[in-house]
Amino acid sequence: MKTIAKGPERDALVADLKTRAIRIRRRIVEMIAAAGSGHPGGSLSAVEIVTALYFAAMRHKPSDPFWADRDRFILSKGHGAPVLYAALMEAGYLDESLLPTFRKLGSPLQGHPDRRFLPILEASTGSLGQGLSIGIGRALAARLDKRDSRVYVLLGDGECDEGQIWEAAMFAGNRGLDNLCAIVDYNRLQLDGYVDDIQPLEPLAAKWAAFRWNVVEIDGHDFGQVLDALERAETAKGKPTCIVAKTVKGKGVSFMENVLKWHGVAPTADEAKRALAEIGGAR
Repeated sequence: MKTIAKGPERDALVADLKTRAIRIRRRIVEMIAAAGSGHPGGSLSAVEIVTALYFAAMRHKPSDPFWADRDRFILSKGHGAPVLYAALMEAGYLDESLLPTFRKLGSPLQGHPDRRFLPILEASTGSLGQGLSIGIGRALAARLDKRDSRVYVLLGDGECDEGQIWEAAMFAGNRGLDNLCAIVDYNRLQLDGYVDDIQPLEPLAAKWAAFRWNVVEIDGHDFGQVLDALERAETAKGKPTCIVAKTVKGKGVSFMENVLKWHGVAPTADEAKRALAEIGGAR
């Protein structure tokens, strides 16, 4: 893990992250609008989390994407692929010219992350519930290889309805995989309704703690809290860490925020223009 700055350096880092987050949000809207399909709500809710991982916390090398000692990021909620692709563009792994090819036939930017099209990905995801198990495999491999690589897995809250999540959580806790960090994007909306109406998760933090995880609850849009939580995850020994990040579906675009429709509907050209004006900045 990188050393996260303190004091004035922390302030400069947060300012940099905010600027990058604006560019990443713009890319998300642009690529989904260009495709005419995709999942804006859950992509926008995860921006601060993914931005902090790639530009503050994780060790990785765009010049050497298969560097053996890199930290691994697995987007278990694969429908949020636009936030991952946008971050990879921001980091220099992908060329900006690929943005309008999202969800096009043969594009490396498939609707869900697919290593057959984009080998630099850590995993092909989209079948919900599987990412945490994959992350456990990566964490165990690092332990066996005596590497200090860390593994980060981003889960959706609706995804936590899946039984495999809890089987994996039990295993990781029992094995004390302290190089593993799960992050729940807790925006409280899933495909066809509110999480509380479909399968209430509360007490979510207590559930993870019962499976022998170190648990941190944060505002997932506050970079200060996100950075602090990632530091706590890195220093926690003997247990994996779960960060329960309370977020807003569609964050950054007023007419998308907390609106179920925007789980999986692309903005029209006019809506995209309005969204980009609200997000501000430039790509």
